Formats: sequence, C-alpha cells, structure tokens
Amino acid sequence: MSTSLAYPNILLWIKDFKELTKFRLAVSVVFSSIAGYLLGADEFSFWNLILLAIGGYAMVGASNAFNQIIEKDLDAKMKRTKNRPIPSGTMSVNTAFAIATILTIIGLLLLFVINPITAMFGAISIFLYVSIYTPLKTMTPLSVFAGAFPGAIPFMLGWVAATGSFGIEAGTLFMIQFFWQFPHFWSLGWWLYDDYKEGGFFMLPTGKRDKGTAMQIILYTVWTLLVSVVPVLGVTGDLKLSVVSAVLIFALGLVMLFYAIKLFKNREIKQARQLMLASVSYITLIQIIYVLDKYIRLWL
Repeated sequence: MSTSLAYPNILLWIKDFKELTKFRLAVSVVFSSIAGYLLGADEFSFWNLILLAIGGYAMVGASNAFNQIIEKDLDAKMKRTKNRPIPSGTMSVNTAFAIATILTIIGLLLLFVINPITAMFGAISIFLYVSIYTPLKTMTPLSVFAGAFPGAIPFMLGWVAATGSFGIEAGTLFMIQFFWQFPHFWSLGWWLYDDYKEGGFFMLPTGKRDKGTAMQIILYTVWTLLVSVVPVLGVTGDLKLSVVSAVLIFALGLVMLFYAIKLFKNREIKQARQLMLASVSYITLIQIIYVLDKYIRLWL
C-alpha cells in the first residue's frame, strides 16, 4: 500500500521537475550543444559528451527554474503558464530554489570537468538569462536582444567543450544561433501576444503586431540565412561547409523567409505560428546538416 501511495507522488514530482526545467526546451539546447561538440571534436569522447549533456541540461534547467521563481506572479496571469508548478501550488518557491541551486552546482561542476572555459560560458549563460533577460522582459522589447546572448551559447558551447578554446569557429556558431533567435522569438511573441500582454511582457520590437515588427523579422531572417552559409567561403577556420550542404541550408532559409514574408503581408496569428514552427525546424535541421557534412567529408 505504501508503494501505491508513493508512486503517484514520484510521477507528480517528475512532472513538476520537467515543467520547472522546461524539459523540451532544455533537451533542444542539449541537442545544440552536442551538435557543436561533434563539429569541434577531432577525437570523440563519449565521457565528455555525457558530461556535456547532463551538465548542459542542469544549467538550462537551473536558468528556467530561477526564471519561474522570479516570474511566479506573472505566470499565474497567463493561460500558457498558470499551471506551472509554482503558480499552480504543486511546488513551493523554496523547493524550486533548492532545485535550481543544486542544478547550478551540478552543471558547473560537470562542465568544469570538461574544461574551465566551458564552465565559464555556462555560468555566463545563467547570469545573463536570470539577471538581465528575465527582469527586462517586463520593461522593454530589448529583452529579446539581451536574451539572445545566453540563448546563442549552446551551439558554441559544444565546440568549446570539444576544443577547450573560443575562436572564429565558435564565434560563427554563436552568431548563427544569435540571429536565429529574433525571428523565432518575435514570431512566438506575435502568436502569443495577448497572453504575454496579460503577464506584462514586452516581446515585439515595436510593441505591436505591425509592419514594423514584421519587417524586422524579415531582416533578421535574412541575416540568419547569410550567417548560416558563411563557412562555405572557407573564412571560418576549422569550421567548414561543403557547397551541397550550403545549398541545402540556403534552401531551408528560404522556406523560413517565405513564412516571414507571409507574416509581413497578412499579419495574422496563423502566419506567426507557421514561422515559429519553421524556425524550430530550421535550427534543428541545419545543425544536423553541419554535423553530417563534416563526417561525410572525413569519410570521403
């Protein structure tokens, strides 16, 4: 009987933990880090890959947990967040803080075992996300710009974990994910505009669903596309890209641009949602293409 009583509690705790750490987002970040690691590694270390995956999840989970502690009252006002563990009352602030603190320590230690510079960037990511991005969300649309810095670290972090250094290669991976975040988060902000408004968040650059915002989405989509294919020119050190892969990535970018232009023309929620989904597909697929391109070139 004690087992039957405890089992649902364990399931509830796991559910709350996944919500607190934003499981799907954290996994996508870990995916980016692993892609960056595979791109930078000359010799594959399964041990370091495990450390990066667990440490990366811990760092992202900690950032999200601290964020939800800070925004608990605002989360309670929005439909999409009111059922999160803290505003719904299934988890106390103290418990969430303890989890966030433990995850921070675990994450930093595991990343430090890989190399100190990886741990440093992990720490910078948490600081920027929690101390800069989170409070700015209720103050200014520039919060998206501030949040783009910690958000762009994962792809680059994998390269740093593999090489122990930050150079033009890691910088290029950083810039790809940096520019990508603007059309991604602005399309999300457009789609969920009313809900964000209830929470007092300023996500769109003009503050409105207007042509000004849509035009900026197009511009940053173009920048994302261009930066993503720069390695084909042979100017990014050891980070290289074949012509075939560059064409594939360019084509994926055109799909994303197509939806951005549709949003500019129609300015409807449907187009914003399509663009957001296209942006998620884009960043995932180009990371896969980058990795496959490297190893196919090595095998050939």
